[in-house]
Amino acid sequence: MERFVTHIINNNTFTLSSNRLIFWEEKRTLILSDLHLGKTGHFRKSGIAIPQNIFKEDMHRLVDAIQFFKPDNVIIVGDLFHSKLNKEMDLFVKWRNDLHDLPIQLVKGNHDILTGDWYAKANIEVIQHHLIIDDFYFTHDVWDTQHPEKHFIFSGHVHPSIIIKGIARQALRLPCFYFTNTYAVLPAFGKFTGSFSIKPDKTTSVYAIMPANISKGEKGGIMKI
Repeated sequence: MERFVTHIINNNTFTLSSNRLIFWEEKRTLILSDLHLGKTGHFRKSGIAIPQNIFKEDMHRLVDAIQFFKPDNVIIVGDLFHSKLNKEMDLFVKWRNDLHDLPIQLVKGNHDILTGDWYAKANIEVIQHHLIIDDFYFTHDVWDTQHPEKHFIFSGHVHPSIIIKGIARQALRLPCFYFTNTYAVLPAFGKFTGSFSIKPDKTTSVYAIMPANISKGEKGGIMKI
């Protein structure tokens, strides 16, 4: 199964990765959404024993993508972090210091509530509502903005998923990329998140992210539905 799928928008090439992110070829830019870093630490502070290896796995996947694509820039369309400061944010800052030359632009989401001083310390450029680059418009919630007529929109927020039905009433819910003619909704990059089931139609393109099968040495893949 393929790990990458190409999607063309306005004569620009976007490589969709089974790692739950997009690489914009012309701008050499990674695009991702909804990491919700610190969420596992937030639950542990509340007495719920969520293992920290979920956070570490998300960070390893991000590092792998950066090493593979070698981007010149990273755009995060909201919810980089989940809530208030905790120890996982300190680990993020240590990671960020190792890659301090890589620009990161964060279009703020509803969970991005840390102070401006903290983002500055982490060397993250914070953009309040939207970012426009050429023909493309980046915002956290596509349904919370007026659609600019001349721009294609990249967004996140709802953590889209699709239900694949099999025989004997079997069903599998998979995270997915969701494209219409005017906007795209990215899957949540963070794996410790919920999801919202979307209903594709003839005017949409949906790419389901297939899980890895470690026992068979499979790294997962991406499949157009």
